[in-house]
Amino acid sequence: MSPAFQTITTQVTAHLRTLLLQGRWQGELPGRDQLASELGVNRKTVEAALRLLEKEGTLDNPGKGRRRRIREGAVQPASSLRIAILLGDKSDQGWEVITEMLHRLRQAGHDAFYTEKTLGELGMKPSRVASLVSRTPADVWLVVAASREVLEWFCNSSLTAFAIFGRILELPIPAVAPKKIPPLIEATQTLLKLGHRRIALINRPRRRHPQPGIPEQAYLAELKAHGIEPSAYHLPEWEETTQSFHAMLESMFRVTPPTALIVDEAEFFVAVMQFCIKRRLRVPEDLSLVCTDDHPVFAWCQPTIAHITWDYAPVVRRVLQWVENIRLGKPDTRQTHTASHFVPGGTIGPVPV
Repeated sequence: MSPAFQTITTQVTAHLRTLLLQGRWQGELPGRDQLASELGVNRKTVEAALRLLEKEGTLDNPGKGRRRRIREGAVQPASSLRIAILLGDKSDQGWEVITEMLHRLRQAGHDAFYTEKTLGELGMKPSRVASLVSRTPADVWLVVAASREVLEWFCNSSLTAFAIFGRILELPIPAVAPKKIPPLIEATQTLLKLGHRRIALINRPRRRHPQPGIPEQAYLAELKAHGIEPSAYHLPEWEETTQSFHAMLESMFRVTPPTALIVDEAEFFVAVMQFCIKRRLRVPEDLSLVCTDDHPVFAWCQPTIAHITWDYAPVVRRVLQWVENIRLGKPDTRQTHTASHFVPGGTIGPVPV
């Protein structure tokens, strides 16, 4: 259901119908005023939606001043949900936390599926997300690694959605993500203690726009606290293409090369390592590297990779808990932040002399 293509009354009607199918209420609905407060719409809209549900035979109206009753046999509480998983990127399908989540949801009897397009393929554009949503039958949405604009769109819609990672902080959306600010600050402090001042954090454009995220702001603030005035050098700009990524690296190393890079996501870390090989840069003698994520392949690396690690099991459990609460009609709007920590490795060393 997308507000870009349906009236508010139609949206509220569809949302109430979904809640009825999920078994949210038994026997009768709450009063009009209570529903209006819960859904955040005016009473006239709720009244119009309730009349549509009466017309289609879902509700009975016993008369003025009395609550609508759910017509016997008109709805059956759903034992499973259609769960649309909107990935940030195609490569997310190979991510252990995502594959385990999909397996567990299907094991629980839900119809969990990946959408036909990822957020990356949609260019992170809310208008294109709205179009995808409008043609995708789903009861709930799991949105992976989304930009702030996309998550704001979900917040402003009447969709039942849950965010996994992405720009979730300070947004009213239920979500789960590892708490990366403390280990990111620890990694930055470790590099500073080793004498590094030309440090850059490389991450996706969605982490930098429309303004840097809270972890990125904390990283920049840490640099400033150590007398380094933050600039675009420390959080370089690039478009989300392979060509732009490598052009950004070439530009950084042309005049005043960094002595340390903190690289967000394992695939970009591998690309940076390839760049170092091409440039004959030794790690960590010429350049220190830190990855903000863990990856199974790191266990096979020598020297060991300096990285931020977190357990994916609590993330999967939180997603399953939220889905079950929605199935049972229980409100669940919490944001959960799981533990993570910095693992120093052999890819960091003193600043080159």
